[in-house]
Amino acid sequence: MAGLNSVVLIGNLTRDPELRYTPSGLPVCTLRLAVGRNFPNSQGEMETDYFNVVVWRNQAEKCAEYLSKGRQIAVTGRLQSRSWEAADGGKRSTVEVVADRVVFLGRRERRDENLENLEDLVEVDLTDGDLSTDLEAKIEDEVAF
Repeated sequence: MAGLNSVVLIGNLTRDPELRYTPSGLPVCTLRLAVGRNFPNSQGEMETDYFNVVVWRNQAEKCAEYLSKGRQIAVTGRLQSRSWEAADGGKRSTVEVVADRVVFLGRRERRDENLENLEDLVEVDLTDGDLSTDLEAKIEDEVAF
């Protein structure tokens, strides 16, 4: 039986990206994404979910270079679970999002302190049209990875 493992998230980074390299030299970037729910809980409060996102290769290096804490992004990818044995001998496991694509949304401040202007890296309007088609078209048109 065929399955479906597809994730689309839009949220804000809770910390700066963490770029590492595998022993073979492959870049991998870890992002922590906060995604607000669109409905209140039973106490009337809005809740936020937090996700670990893993980005590989060239896209990982671009995320580390251009993203920072607070930046809004869109991620498409899949869920992946993995487990390992910790140094203390205990078993650990996690579920994370492995990104196929990351779109930088909104604005970011330039890192040069002498420049006061804000720069639009990519601005994507996801309110109209099919999300998957619109997102892919915007990525190809506006982000040169």
